[in-house]
Amino acid sequence: MNKFTLGAAGAALALALPFAAQAQQLPPAVIAVVDTDRVIRECTVCVAANTQLQQQLQQLQARAQQLAAPLRTEGQAIQAAISALPQGQQPDAALQTRIRNYETNQQNAQQEVQQQQQTIERNRNFVLQQIGQRLQPAVQQVMTQRGANVALDVNAALGAAPTLDVTAAVLAVVNQNTAPLNVTAPPPQQQPAAQAPATPAPATTTPQRPRPQGR
Repeated sequence: MNKFTLGAAGAALALALPFAAQAQQLPPAVIAVVDTDRVIRECTVCVAANTQLQQQLQQLQARAQQLAAPLRTEGQAIQAAISALPQGQQPDAALQTRIRNYETNQQNAQQEVQQQQQTIERNRNFVLQQIGQRLQPAVQQVMTQRGANVALDVNAALGAAPTLDVTAAVLAVVNQNTAPLNVTAPPPQQQPAAQAPATPAPATTTPQRPRPQGR
C-alpha cells in the first residue's frame, strides 16, 4: 500500500514538473543602461543644488579660518610666555587662566566646525535622496517607452553597447521637474539623554614648560 501511494505521488510530481518549468519561463532580458552619476551632475536642479552646497562649504572654510587666526596668535604668545619662564618655575595664576581660556576656545572652535561639517554632509545626503526620488520614476518611464525590462547603472555593468545607453532620455525626463531641490536637511532627531551614562570630567591639561637641567 505504501509503495502504491509513493508511486502515485511520484507520477503526479513527474506530470507536474513540465508545467512548473513552463510557468517559470522568463521573457528575454531587454536591458537599458543609465549613467546615474551623469544625471546627478547635469540635471538642471542638481547643478543648482550642487552650487548651493559648494557655497555652504566655502562659508565653512572661511569660518574655520576666521576661528583659527586668533587661536594661532594666542597659542604662539602663550608658548612664548611659557618658554620665557625660568627653568622649573610653574606658570603663575594669570598665565594658567590664559592657558585654560585658550584650550576652551580651541575646543569650542573645533566643535563648531565639526557640527557644521556634519550639517553640510546631511544636506548633501538629503539632496541625493531627493534626486533618487525623481530618478527612479524617470528610469521606469524610459524603460516603458523603450520596452526594457531591466535597467542597470553603468557602473554596475562590466560593459555595454552604446545603443543600450538611455541616460539622455532619463535626464530629459528628470529635467521636466523644475521644482528646486531643498539643500537644507531637517535636523536629526534628538536622542533622549536620560539613559545616557554620565561622562567623566575631562582631565586638566598640564601646560608644557621647559624641563630643568640635570644637577
